[in-house]
Amino acid sequence: MARVEASTVIHAPIDVVYSRAKDVESFPEFMPDLISVRILERSGPNTVSEWVGSVEGRRIRWVEEDEWDDAQRICRFRQREGDFDRYEGIWTFEEVPGGTKTAISVDFELDIPIIGALLSTLLRAKMRENVERMLQALKGELEGRKEGSEDEFHRKSGG
Repeated sequence: MARVEASTVIHAPIDVVYSRAKDVESFPEFMPDLISVRILERSGPNTVSEWVGSVEGRRIRWVEEDEWDDAQRICRFRQREGDFDRYEGIWTFEEVPGGTKTAISVDFELDIPIIGALLSTLLRAKMRENVERMLQALKGELEGRKEGSEDEFHRKSGG
């Protein structure tokens, strides 16, 4: 099993960042390696979604269960089915001076018997790159619309 972790500070209010992160269906609009995300089930804040991505030209698909904890502003996720042997992790959101620290930790296994240790190392590097790209894409999406998002946040919160 491998673990990758990444974090960034997004210069936007925590409620705006957390809300946008929960809108996983929109991720393909600003994440080039993500082909599609489709919500299959919704139960309160929790979702089951089908993800299709591309890594080095290879199509990867999985069905993911997301458990959103709105009080703690975290999301625990895990694969229900798909190409990974194991895929699970946690996404956290923390208010910090000037914005929101957003961090992701993913534990995964993708056992392809023929590839061995060399490609396993490559896969870990690609997974880390994808997690970092996801955070940077979210950061770019929110900071690019920062003023509108903050205005919308202040209107909704009465601030």
